[in-house]
Amino acid sequence: MYATSPLLSIDEIKSRLEKIFPEGLSDRNYVVRDTAAKIVFVMLYIDAIDGRDILLAPKQVYRMGDLQANRQDDSSRKQYQIDCMKPGYKPDGTRWYEDNTREPIRDESLRDGFVIKGAALVDQSVPTTSNKGRYTLQEHFAQLFILPDEQFEEAAIAWQSHYLSPPELARVRIMQDRHAAEGSISVTMPNGEVRLLSAGPSSPIVKAVIEEFAQRFLHKPSVLWLSESSKKVILQDDELMKSIGLHIDQKTLLPDLILADLGKDKVKLVFVEIVATDGPVTESRKQELIALTDKAGFPLDQISFITAFEHRAAQPLKKRFSGIAVDSLVWCMTEPDLLIWLGENKKAPFSRIEK
Repeated sequence: MYATSPLLSIDEIKSRLEKIFPEGLSDRNYVVRDTAAKIVFVMLYIDAIDGRDILLAPKQVYRMGDLQANRQDDSSRKQYQIDCMKPGYKPDGTRWYEDNTREPIRDESLRDGFVIKGAALVDQSVPTTSNKGRYTLQEHFAQLFILPDEQFEEAAIAWQSHYLSPPELARVRIMQDRHAAEGSISVTMPNGEVRLLSAGPSSPIVKAVIEEFAQRFLHKPSVLWLSESSKKVILQDDELMKSIGLHIDQKTLLPDLILADLGKDKVKLVFVEIVATDGPVTESRKQELIALTDKAGFPLDQISFITAFEHRAAQPLKKRFSGIAVDSLVWCMTEPDLLIWLGENKKAPFSRIEK
């Protein structure tokens, strides 16, 4: 019994995948890109759904083409499922992919994508390198592409709640809150004072660093300096900065955020670069900030450098990771308990504070 015909188009499947797997999930691209949509289409096309004794092989995806995909009667679909597995099979028309796309289909979208996220099953008794089929869609996931539009949204939310892990759901909620923000964004300082930031891609990350990172990793946090991407200084604690000898020349050096930990015998300074598009703590940037703290008499063991991103899958992190300075940290707003230390032979400067 084949799935409902006609099937959703590739574009419609892709649109549903983007809603099922919202921004913020790890390796999201593996399950929302065009290749992923075509995998789901072919699995529905040949009825590779759990319990129906038909398994998908990657070749059934890369040998598919638009001409075959438009033949959606049961006979054509069954015949393709059988014929495609035969040696030397040549599909009618132009195929979607060449044979060398086997690994991205198998290893990324299937193994590290749909299988990991509970959307597909793999028959482990069939070797990875086998030409036989190994993959089926989970029945509950396949239904998301058969339901009419008016039933899809509620069913997708129910699927997310049941099959996505709590950390993934938390990341999704954070990202949804970030995109929902309009107008000014309020941020509560460690002393309880509330400041307003202009809405923009970096503001939710600033808010998360102050409200989440500082509370988790600093004993007695304080905000010394806060500026926006527009080069506008939102907060400058002149009294505290003067007391510790920190003087910033706004014409030559404008940090995004400077935190201080006042909870121990020695004040600890934390320089944070907020990256929504570009601008991490590079080696040259770190040296500029060290020159500033040298003048104030701060030894290196009282200074830390952090580059803050939205999430680990964010394009700016992928783009700029290799340029982030040694002996600095990476922190992502969607995983507030996680710190990535890029130091060499040196203990990371922070650990989670239990309060």
